[in-house]
Amino acid sequence: MKCVVVGTAGHIDHGKTALVKALTGIDADRLEEEKRRGITIDIGFAHLELPSPSGEVLRLGFVDVPGHERFVRNMLAGIGGIDLVLLVIAADESIKPQTREHFDICRLLSVQRGITVLTKSDLVDRETLDVVRLEVEEFVRGSFLESAPLIPVSSLTGSGLDNLKRALVQIASQVFARDSAALARLPIDRVFTMKGFGTVITGTLISGTIRKDEELEIFPSGQRVRVRGVQVHGRPAEQAFAGQRTALNLAGAETETLARGMMLAPPATFQATLRVGASLSLLLSAKPLKDRARVHLHAYTSETIATVVLSGRQRVAPGESAFVQLRLDNPVQLLPRDRFIIRQFSPVITIGGGVVLDAAALPKFAKDAQQSFLNVLAKDDPVSIIEARISRRAETGLSLTQAVAETGWRRELIEKYLHDSAVNGHIVRAGDLLMQSEVVEHLKVRLLQTVAAFHSQNPLVAGMSKQALREKLQLSAEVFALALQQLVSSKKLELAGELINLPGHGVVMKDEEAESKKLIEEAFLSAGLKVPALKDVLAGLKVDKNRAQKIVTLLLRDKTLLKISEDLVFHRSALEELRKAVLAEKSRSPRIDVAHFKDLTGVTRKYAIPLLEYLDREHVTRRMGDERVIL
Repeated sequence: MKCVVVGTAGHIDHGKTALVKALTGIDADRLEEEKRRGITIDIGFAHLELPSPSGEVLRLGFVDVPGHERFVRNMLAGIGGIDLVLLVIAADESIKPQTREHFDICRLLSVQRGITVLTKSDLVDRETLDVVRLEVEEFVRGSFLESAPLIPVSSLTGSGLDNLKRALVQIASQVFARDSAALARLPIDRVFTMKGFGTVITGTLISGTIRKDEELEIFPSGQRVRVRGVQVHGRPAEQAFAGQRTALNLAGAETETLARGMMLAPPATFQATLRVGASLSLLLSAKPLKDRARVHLHAYTSETIATVVLSGRQRVAPGESAFVQLRLDNPVQLLPRDRFIIRQFSPVITIGGGVVLDAAALPKFAKDAQQSFLNVLAKDDPVSIIEARISRRAETGLSLTQAVAETGWRRELIEKYLHDSAVNGHIVRAGDLLMQSEVVEHLKVRLLQTVAAFHSQNPLVAGMSKQALREKLQLSAEVFALALQQLVSSKKLELAGELINLPGHGVVMKDEEAESKKLIEEAFLSAGLKVPALKDVLAGLKVDKNRAQKIVTLLLRDKTLLKISEDLVFHRSALEELRKAVLAEKSRSPRIDVAHFKDLTGVTRKYAIPLLEYLDREHVTRRMGDERVIL
């Protein structure tokens, strides 16, 4: 079953609600005040199923909107997700102010299909109806309704309703089905409590599928909820698909924490935003829009105040378009390709609208770069868009998770676009991290230069530590690992443990340094277990303290010397002999205490305790009370 959302538009008291009721049998006015005053105040909903020529059933979900100028904000909350519009014009009044404003809104929202309906045709004679028809044809000329059906009807007598239904079937059949495989997004338009069920929200599912028992996130609050139950067009269902009027019974949320304008989407996928890069167009009837102007911004069911920031210009003239940044007073969940309407701050009238290009603004992104970036996004080339989003993050790279959040595309779709880009060699991928090839090459050059400079400045150090190199270049762990792995694979760098060095690079010693190294090693080798203090050995060398310490570091790295405590350093041969002596002692006694150990080795307690603790760490002995068991 194909689902199509039909919206009404038109001036107050032109018969929109009566028309919907005549078509569907459902009165979309649900509020007592609406029935008392005889006008639509808030958006209402109805549905109708019609057979298509192909035999497929079309389910038409009607969104009936108020026509009074005071309730245009409510009209905007309902019309954002429609597939086609019924532009309703009363034959006895013809085109009125809200006819024009509603029609402007439909065009700004890029509604592509619709039908012009001349209601109350029973109230005028044939001649008057023909005059109104000519006026309306002139009014819609050059728009998406120019070639669309123009059908006179009477909701009272039923005249023309069959023609309207046939036209609805014809045009609805042409509407492309919304993507039920996309990531789900449901703008909330109503929140209420139902006895026996609890919290219920309704909305038109603009993309994806929502299933019973699924977990969702509420934007912008970030609250998590569970779908306890699903209704589609008033009927219980296991799941709702894109394009359907949907009611969800939610667990984990109270009505006080929910409101019209919020968005439901998969958890941990998207983010609400306060900065939007967009293409904005002004109506010809609008006044010039100045830089930093404050406006009312409407997108789907949300409404907030926004500041329009222009780049390289001071104003947008009527009828012109421009790339802008919209700075929102309140966070809203938006994605590229979402349409929006702007209304003048005061008096509140519709002045323009546009399309979101980027809802993931980066701090400190140059204005000229921002304009170029938005220009790429506006061309709607998926591969170029992915490459541009990776490019603007430069040395930080873009993760696949970020790519999903920024584009709204599923991971599998992004993977396809990445394959197309990788064929051209533009993108390098390491796990979930995506980077431009040229950026990675630049980083590799910097890594090599930094390691070479380190060798030049530290000839007595075998290599630079990975942590020090990453911090020096101020790179994230993922980006650093990507560049380093490529350099090691191509044998331009060598990695030994945590040390990085150029291939073939060894420690370069001057004569006095080589002599000092030999003296240090001999001092500890000849001392056996009764080693001197390290500072005393270093004090007798010809080299300065800094170079002497680096020589010791080399000996420790090569395990010629072993440091077993903060103050004690031993030659490895002495410790190896100690290990053999203790193991040999096991044949005489499986246990050894401190006194016995001192007698065995001839050392004082100053050395005995650290040496025994070393043997414990090496699993030669295991402490049990005041004794050690020889393992």
